[in-house]
Amino acid sequence: MQRLGFVGLGNLGRHLAASLLEAGFPLTVNDRDEAAAASLVEAGAVWAASPKGVAAASDSVFTCLPSPKVVEDVLCGDDGVLEGLSAGGTWIDSSTNDRHELLRLAEVAAALGVRTLEAPVTGGVHLAASGQITVLVGGDADVFAEHLPAFEAIGGKVFYIGSLGSASVIKVITNMLAFIHLVAAGEALMLAKQGGLDLAQSFEVIKASSGTSFVHETESQVILNGSYDIGFTMDLACKDLGFAHELGEEFGVPLELASLVQDTFLRAREEYGGTAWSPMVVKLLEDAVGTDLRAPGFPAQIMA
Repeated sequence: MQRLGFVGLGNLGRHLAASLLEAGFPLTVNDRDEAAAASLVEAGAVWAASPKGVAAASDSVFTCLPSPKVVEDVLCGDDGVLEGLSAGGTWIDSSTNDRHELLRLAEVAAALGVRTLEAPVTGGVHLAASGQITVLVGGDADVFAEHLPAFEAIGGKVFYIGSLGSASVIKVITNMLAFIHLVAAGEALMLAKQGGLDLAQSFEVIKASSGTSFVHETESQVILNGSYDIGFTMDLACKDLGFAHELGEEFGVPLELASLVQDTFLRAREEYGGTAWSPMVVKLLEDAVGTDLRAPGFPAQIMA
């Protein structure tokens, strides 16, 4: 069985790593915050003091990191992955990364004999926690096939998208749609509230209607219970919407709706901070109208 490494144990990464460990893969882990690895180490993972240490103990190394700059530092910096991974090893990036930066870093890795796959995931932290998140893979088909058991351990659905960089494009598209749906869901719920409707019932009606979406069925819950906690920050949302804007310019596609939503998220980040949960974008509307979108007794946890 492949010896796997995992660097980046944040809200998403720690669940992906846990799924690999649960599937029986020997796992070595690292994060800038050692405490983030505590539950994994208790379950049998091995802690390494650096990304280099993770790579030296692994055949393939996953990274799940918040920005292209952090990915570059972890891969190429002092004590980075490429200092420890042997020729013939594989770097697998599960970050939502810039396509051109991914391809550039893959060339750096290839010069050292290291192969690259991209494997961003989509569906939300709650699906990652249950091992049912969707995995989107780009790269050489033979390398994908070699790592398919690991991807199947992480996700309920695994899609091979094509050549390296292709998964980054579809991942940005799915996130763009999710943010559009989130803003739309907030506006729909506010219309219901101001129209005198019961919000809990309105949630169920929308869920059973042609207007539903995966985002409504999940993120509307954390709006209605007031936690806003979807495990995804405003900084990450703005980063991903920026990637979508760049793709629109590169491919010559006017993204009028996505651009409006990007502006809304940028305002929300300025108002509530980059570490605020992304569903707090709806709080802009709550503040503007002067009322909240709480539904008394609504579940405190997402119902997957």
